[in-house]
Amino acid sequence: MTWTHFEDIDAWQMARAYSKRIHDLIENSAIKKNFALKDQMYGSSGSIMDNIAEGFERGSNGEFRNFLSYAKGSCGESRSQLYRCLDLGLISQKDFHSLKQEAEFIAGKIFRIIEYLNSSDIRGQRFKS
Repeated sequence: MTWTHFEDIDAWQMARAYSKRIHDLIENSAIKKNFALKDQMYGSSGSIMDNIAEGFERGSNGEFRNFLSYAKGSCGESRSQLYRCLDLGLISQKDFHSLKQEAEFIAGKIFRIIEYLNSSDIRGQRFKS
């Protein structure tokens, strides 16, 4: 796996699309009236893609791994918020299931990048001469 820009990373692209889907869900449901939950959902879904980008741009595999871990954590946070929405009757079972699966898939992609970096001898762009 070699990327020259964070936009090349599949997990970032998927996280971007997921963040947009969360935005659309919020705007087209009763969630938009629950300001605290809405803000948390925007934050956690956006944090997935943002942490992938920030970690990549730091230029070291160690820092990239840390930020990927944060991004994976944000996937979990976002999934938890989906459960809250479902339990409060703010989203349908269909929307819940689809978005939950999408978040789990992204988390799996992120985990595979972390595993790759853990097994790689490459230290990152910052260390290239």
